[in-house]
Amino acid sequence: MGLIAEFQIDCDALPLVSVAETVPKASVTLSLQYNHGRRPLFIVTVTGGSKQTIERAFTDAYDVQEWTCIGTAGDTRRYQAMPALSFEEQLGGQINDLDGLEALATADAIIERITVTADGWEQMGWFADRAAFTEFSSFWQRNAEFGLERLTRDAEPKSPGNGLTDRQLEALRTAYEMGYFEIPRRTSLDTVAGELDISASSLSERLRRAQTQLIQETVATLWPPLPETQKQ
Repeated sequence: MGLIAEFQIDCDALPLVSVAETVPKASVTLSLQYNHGRRPLFIVTVTGGSKQTIERAFTDAYDVQEWTCIGTAGDTRRYQAMPALSFEEQLGGQINDLDGLEALATADAIIERITVTADGWEQMGWFADRAAFTEFSSFWQRNAEFGLERLTRDAEPKSPGNGLTDRQLEALRTAYEMGYFEIPRRTSLDTVAGELDISASSLSERLRRAQTQLIQETVATLWPPLPETQKQ
């Protein structure tokens, strides 16, 4: 029976970390198209944030050779990006065990979700067994900061929202109980932030990331692909 793991890899050399750092108010998720050889294409979904700031971040990113906006739906935009570096070239300055990095590509595992943050990657993946997970986690423990959030058997049910952090849950619950999500709203973002003793911008980021997580766990899997659009 397989394992499902949720974890963070804190490594600022990972692809697109500079983009996430530039647009902290946006949620950035990444999938890799491995059928493109040693430089797998990036499919990047960005929710929130300024379109101009996001696209300028892609243009300025040292690890992006070129990018194209391939779809939009509300405040969610999807991009295809051609990497400027292979994983070995990108991580070679920080990771000494490049043979081990290459071996991870053939590990008995499937990474189903990658969220890019200013510190690295938050991931959720399926591993065939404990040995496969140990091989993966041991590599990152040796070469970066690895934090395990959850490890369960793949037969165990997981209710929506289990992927939220404690702070995101607290922010959602407080905003809900204070009437922030009601129509019309009974309170403001600043008031809820004051209740939590954080800034309004920090609260906005927590709520956006929590909402994105819930959408990904529920209705996102039922959506058809975003429509094709020309680069703006």
